[in-house]
Amino acid sequence: MTGGKDFEVTALNKVRQVSEAAHYDWETVHAVLDAGLVCQVALIDDDQPIIVPMTYGRSGNRLYLHGARKARVIKALAAHPKACAHVTLCDGIVIARSTFNSSMNYRSATVFGKPTLVEDSDEKLAALEIISEHLVPGRWREVRPSLDREIKMTGVIRFDIESASAKVAAGPPEDEDEDYQSAVWAGVLPLALRAGELQADPALPGPIDPSEACLALQGKTY
Repeated sequence: MTGGKDFEVTALNKVRQVSEAAHYDWETVHAVLDAGLVCQVALIDDDQPIIVPMTYGRSGNRLYLHGARKARVIKALAAHPKACAHVTLCDGIVIARSTFNSSMNYRSATVFGKPTLVEDSDEKLAALEIISEHLVPGRWREVRPSLDREIKMTGVIRFDIESASAKVAAGPPEDEDEDYQSAVWAGVLPLALRAGELQADPALPGPIDPSEACLALQGKTY
């Protein structure tokens, strides 16, 4: 890393395809991570490549991942010195005047680093709060405290980001010069992940109104 604000460009994180869309600054990488809900975590386990979707939360230049303490991915991450995580946000389908130039508008981040199983109980609880607040901000303070047995059953991985890059593609199609005179429509179909309306649990003991934290999620665009 250089200057504390950018990831050093190396053979590991260098973007080779569509390099003009590459970003190596912390701000862009962190913004993509903060906007996502699920990251794909990849590693080698017993000489076999695996990739697993996981919920996460970010604190500084660190991700926290969680799963069942006995889950294969938690055990594998805890045993390996390095792993990779990736987040992609699809913002639109770019419909060009040719299939060759058709593409997508997107934001993505790929991060590399060292996964470590969190053993300290205070850090583990703080990490679970970070993950919870990433998914449903404010919810941690509305529910009962986690039970000791629940915490013990949960595996938390601290993923220190050592290298990363982001790619951001936006805007209209980029067609061949001769194709701009073609009588074929071209443009962008915007895409968005948008939350719907809350659906109450049928097991609620009575007419209980959703909390402010839950209500704030309705209609949210990711």
